[in-house]
Amino acid sequence: MERRADTILDITTVDDRFLMVVEAQSCADDSRPDAWSYYVTFLRNKYKLPVILVVICHDHATARWATTPMKLGHAFWTAITLHPLVLGPHNVPAITDPVVVVQDLPLAALSAITHAREAEIGAILVAIVAGIRRLGGNETTEFYVELIEQGISHTDAAETWRKHMATDLSFFRSESAQKLRAQGRAEGRAEDVLVVLRHRGVAVTEDAAERIRACHDEEQLAAWLRRSLDVSSVDELLS
Repeated sequence: MERRADTILDITTVDDRFLMVVEAQSCADDSRPDAWSYYVTFLRNKYKLPVILVVICHDHATARWATTPMKLGHAFWTAITLHPLVLGPHNVPAITDPVVVVQDLPLAALSAITHAREAEIGAILVAIVAGIRRLGGNETTEFYVELIEQGISHTDAAETWRKHMATDLSFFRSESAQKLRAQGRAEGRAEDVLVVLRHRGVAVTEDAAERIRACHDEEQLAAWLRRSLDVSSVDELLS
């Protein structure tokens, strides 16, 4: 299975005190610190809030890589040193008891993502399925089902999770659940378009940003994302 390492799970404000950027990392990738430094400095400048970068790793080897301070700059002078807050199988427990899943579904979802390549992942997913069946389908469980699907999407465990979705959690295939997942994908793709444009130095007005965010057509958003790599203005992108 192809190993990719750049799944942004969330960018959120915590009590208006700081911003938290959460990314799932499936393998060591020395290109990520460049992107991470951009996220941190861009969000710090835009919102005037401290920024914490959280990297969620699928295995011990990736966690060890992400924990090592990452130096950016020239060989003879370090300009920036990144210290991500790393979560992985080394510091997140393997949740294999459905009772614990019911009590703390966010921790169970995090357990699935951080142990995605560990031997316990099968038991973790079984426990999560049992716990979610007890909790039933609602906005909260739908959110964490989608979070797990995104968080382990580049691992072999993703196929196991899809099978559970097709059988044990088939009630999540309802029209409302599918619309919610489609909306989440569209919102994530829209933010990807804006990040690429701003990273390339393309000016984006608030009106243009709102137009991009308001689009829920996944094909249109995919086309915009491809074009965002080449256009010189946001008008050219949207024309």
